[in-house]
Amino acid sequence: MDVYDELIRLRKLGQKSALATIVKVRGSIPSFESAKLLVREDGSMLGTIGGGCVEAEVWNAAREVMDTERPKHMTFNLGQDAAYDSGLICGGQLDVFIEPVIPSPRAFIFGAGHISKSLSKVLTMAGYVTSVIDDRESFANRERFPESDEVIAGEYEEVFPRLAVTEGSYIVIVTRGHRDDMRVLRWAAGTQAKYVAMIGSKRKVINVIKELEKEGIPRATMERVFAPMGLEIGAVSPEEIAISVAAEMIAVRRNPDANWRALSKSISLHSVPADQSDRAPAK
Repeated sequence: MDVYDELIRLRKLGQKSALATIVKVRGSIPSFESAKLLVREDGSMLGTIGGGCVEAEVWNAAREVMDTERPKHMTFNLGQDAAYDSGLICGGQLDVFIEPVIPSPRAFIFGAGHISKSLSKVLTMAGYVTSVIDDRESFANRERFPESDEVIAGEYEEVFPRLAVTEGSYIVIVTRGHRDDMRVLRWAAGTQAKYVAMIGSKRKVINVIKELEKEGIPRATMERVFAPMGLEIGAVSPEEIAISVAAEMIAVRRNPDANWRALSKSISLHSVPADQSDRAPAK
């Protein structure tokens, strides 16, 4: 299997990987300049940069690179330490560049109303792969969402199993009513998505959580949900709300090491105007 073909396959699946490349060689080494090693999310590998302890160290570094999403440059002196032995002491030196290969973030937007229409456009411009889902064909269609990568019309419970939600996914819930919002949130809160957000006032959020608690869903499960959604910028119109939500998503994406609770306190992620709630016409 070709390394580049596998990179494309992994990106389509929404999976992270790291690509290590020998970028400079001095002297004799058990490989060659431009040799590549691909490390997948599950730790499996494709290709080689020569084997031995060098490759083992690069594998460890690749895992770090995937976690931090930051590249790393490493230099090895094969004649310096017998630790690089494995029968491969050649006396040369090599530089290895390890880069993260991160798929475009995927956003699943539930509800195909006015806010979703603006949000799909904003997120597409920001580099997100967007899927818009609604149970109404008259709303979930290509005419309304020409820029979206995927538009799905169908009952939510029937659509859920078809969605490939990963740790790099973002779920935004803006359906046409509180009951539909709750149907989606019930499912979304149990996924591994990086970001789950629901529109509505604090009063609505509390009522929804209480209803889900009655069903046996622990409140702790809801703690990672951003609701009310969006940064506090005084947003009122559908377009402004879309921008505030996109900004919140970017904040979460670009702060991978930040604690969600700490992040929400530092930039007021959960402090959104009460009038964001009962604005059914704006959906």
